[in-house]
Amino acid sequence: MDELSSFIAYLGSKFEVKRISLETTPRELTPETIAQLQESGVNRLSVGVQSFDNTLLKAMGRTLFKGEDSIEKLRLAQGKFDTINVDLMFNFPTQTLDQFKSDLSIFKDLGSDQATFYPLMPSPHKLDALTRKFRRVDTSREKQFYGIILHELLDTGYKASTAWCFSRGDLMIDEYIIDYDDYIGVGAGSVSFLGGDFLVNSFSLDGYHHLITEGKLPVVRMRRLSDTEHYRYYMLTRFFGMGLNTMQFKQRFGADIHLKLWAELLFFKTAGVVKENEGLISVTRTGMYPVGTMMKEFFASLNTLREYCIESGL
Repeated sequence: MDELSSFIAYLGSKFEVKRISLETTPRELTPETIAQLQESGVNRLSVGVQSFDNTLLKAMGRTLFKGEDSIEKLRLAQGKFDTINVDLMFNFPTQTLDQFKSDLSIFKDLGSDQATFYPLMPSPHKLDALTRKFRRVDTSREKQFYGIILHELLDTGYKASTAWCFSRGDLMIDEYIIDYDDYIGVGAGSVSFLGGDFLVNSFSLDGYHHLITEGKLPVVRMRRLSDTEHYRYYMLTRFFGMGLNTMQFKQRFGADIHLKLWAELLFFKTAGVVKENEGLISVTRTGMYPVGTMMKEFFASLNTLREYCIESGL
């Protein structure tokens, strides 16, 4: 905690830090750590609960704390930060719809500000391991789980900040891919996107340190998107954030989205995924699950890349 506070202070001395979002698990939350995070200026605390069900936590390999412990820790942190986010998983093997409904009921009873729901997005090796352990990883129920989210949250006053994140009001989220055209990842294993180039930093701590001490960028992989790929990536990230401003697209690319992605837009509009009104292409309720599924495939590809880099010692 002292190193973390020191690092945040260092960033503040070098940059104009406007917002800080931090991820943690219930096990790390104590009155002392909460007070230290407050003092360090953390605005948003995202807590990786995954489930409040002890049977599921055991199946996930999370045996260091129980569901009732998570409830206690969330109550401890509630009201201490601008935003408290609870990470929950859906469609985990052996997870039932009733277990998931119970998780949502507990979340709502806690009165937490925000929940982010993650479908299963395993890398190839992790998928093999899950298949060996549970015999089958079934994605056919995914839409049923997502329907429960919409019914329990979207229909009861929560706002969709993204296709996966639901908030009570306009709260901070940490999906920088939505808010910023370009972003820079600092640290081992982080990913950057600059002007259409995907850049991947070394996953090896030794390799990262070696490149930095030589005065080099720690980038070990790069891929330049074609113009069409860049347009589609922009569209995907904005749809994940529930809407795309056509004027902002034109400012970014100097082109009209209706000309550059006319076929894609025609498909999405015909399928009822999006609707357009006065320069805003917004995702419909019907379109939220398909958009989330497309984003899941993107993140799953990143997980595959991470696995490759780690296994290759990059």
